Amino acid sequence: MNLVYLVPLFPLVGFLLNGLLRNQLSKSAVGIIGSGSILASFIVSLVLFFEVKSGHNTVATLFQFINIEQFKIPFSFQVDQLSSIFLLVITGVGFLIHLYSTAYMHEEKSEHFARYFAYLNLFVFSMLLLVMGGNFVIMFIGWEGVGLCSYLLIGFWFKNNDYNNAAKKAFIMNRIGDLGFLLAVFWLLLKLGTVSYGEVFANVNKLSATDITIITLLLFVGATGKSAQIPLYTWLPDAMAGPTPVSALIHAATMVTAGIYMIARSNVLYTMAPVTQHVIAIIGLATAIFAATIALKQNDIKKVLAYSTVSQLGYMFLGLGVGAYTGAVFHVMTHAFFKALLFLGAGSVIHAMHHEQDIRNMGGLKKKLPITHITFLLACLAIAGIPPFSGFFSKDEILMGAFAHNPVLYYIGMAGALMTAFYMFRLYAMTFLGKFRGTHEQEHHLHESPAAMTIPLVILAVLSVTAGFIGIPEVFAHGAHRLEHFLEPIFAASNNIVGEHAHIDHTTEIVMMGISTAVIALIIFFAISKFSKYQKTEKEETGLGKLLENKWYVDELYNTIIVKPLMALAKFLNNIFERYIVDGIVNGVGKAVQYGGRQLRLVQSGQVGGYILLMVLSILVFFAIQLFLKK
Repeated sequence: MNLVYLVPLFPLVGFLLNGLLRNQLSKSAVGIIGSGSILASFIVSLVLFFEVKSGHNTVATLFQFINIEQFKIPFSFQVDQLSSIFLLVITGVGFLIHLYSTAYMHEEKSEHFARYFAYLNLFVFSMLLLVMGGNFVIMFIGWEGVGLCSYLLIGFWFKNNDYNNAAKKAFIMNRIGDLGFLLAVFWLLLKLGTVSYGEVFANVNKLSATDITIITLLLFVGATGKSAQIPLYTWLPDAMAGPTPVSALIHAATMVTAGIYMIARSNVLYTMAPVTQHVIAIIGLATAIFAATIALKQNDIKKVLAYSTVSQLGYMFLGLGVGAYTGAVFHVMTHAFFKALLFLGAGSVIHAMHHEQDIRNMGGLKKKLPITHITFLLACLAIAGIPPFSGFFSKDEILMGAFAHNPVLYYIGMAGALMTAFYMFRLYAMTFLGKFRGTHEQEHHLHESPAAMTIPLVILAVLSVTAGFIGIPEVFAHGAHRLEHFLEPIFAASNNIVGEHAHIDHTTEIVMMGISTAVIALIIFFAISKFSKYQKTEKEETGLGKLLENKWYVDELYNTIIVKPLMALAKFLNNIFERYIVDGIVNGVGKAVQYGGRQLRLVQSGQVGGYILLMVLSILVFFAIQLFLKK
């Protein structure tokens, strides 16, 4: 059997076993099946990665998924440089999150514990399908699968209506974006008669400029939903309703990276659509800045991280928009490490604080949670962009790409990076430094998390510190950007279309790095100084602070201009249109038929004379028709 098939097969088997035998299996067995299946996929992914590295890309077809005269769509998997990187991230980080979950979710009842792991396995399976698909249709199946699993996992504690509403919000907003994706697939089929990557990219010259622009814009609409970009980003912060490991999985290794993967995979199309690239760069940059401003004033530890994810995804889209595809993929990878670490660290804090999530009620956890503290600090340094942590290399590559494209994009992007450093170290200082501000009961029970939770934190911390070294920029060492060389075949066609990229001279690049690092270090120092002495106050925010604390009132705006009018329309259609028009027509037809039947029944009087009279009249009518009308 081809090894490729094993990668998604293991999580699928894990889902079936845990789902079907949830009432029979012990928690230990569920944890071993759930985590072991992802570990097995990771090992196979590692083997495939080294095969790809040695030059053996694979396209494996299982069967013909759609086979009609006009076109054929195979159920095929494609493993190359791009998908192999994503496979390692999904299964590697996914396994650590599964392992962490065995301890974090241990208080759940056995059947709910098994249900949780079944959903988690299905989520990973869907994401693997999305990444491994050899054409846009298989990608779309995985695309829908992660949407369904996010709904199931966000609403895992389904007895809470607020959580159910958050799950529904995520589901509906993703469906809006999915419509764009689906229309793009139909457009490709209509114009090229195929959706297989190889055939589409080889025949891209047969598409007109208008076709390419429309297709790429429609695909991007899908990406804005899955990867939470303006205007479809509001579901992601609300997705915090699910268990914290789920947040880590959604934000780091699976769903939100789908849009980045799809555009990177379709890079040839996007490089030939400059209008779409401008749109992507502007939307990405706007999202990065907008979400960062909101994160400045959030007090829920998970909400800060959620808006941080939205912001970081914006940077990835900025990279895609300016043609820095490698930088975007690089940031997906490093972000997966430090964002998973941040969420799992937050989970460790919440676990120790007995489900308290408000950082105003924390403080002074540094000594009580030493492993969580040091790993969380390393993740904060990585996302803030302090060298030589991983986030510095990947974010810098995107910003340099933006500078080469247009310096204005760089300066705006840097403003977002400075805000990132501020809100992350505000979060760190209010959580781990200063004096404890919780209750005496919480303080008495503070403790470090068990090994099943701290081991993933340590592994992710090591990766957050070291992963950046696979992308050392040219300015530091010639030819040391190993990720760029590895991904070169994926982006070769785009590079040929663009030709020579604009370059920044090394002196300018070093000066820019030095200034930005110094400013970020100053902001970190300021944030720690200010918030390590934080004291709770009853004073409410006013002005801009209140605006940011309430997330620019975007949810309220959407409720006013979209949700409420739609609800009013639905109410009108239900109470008026359906009741008096649809039901009126249907019931009216029924009543008319009943009335007609009753009248016709009178004809059958049982009197022979009446029947003869009717017969004679009928004959006369018949002759009249023959003589006068058909003359």
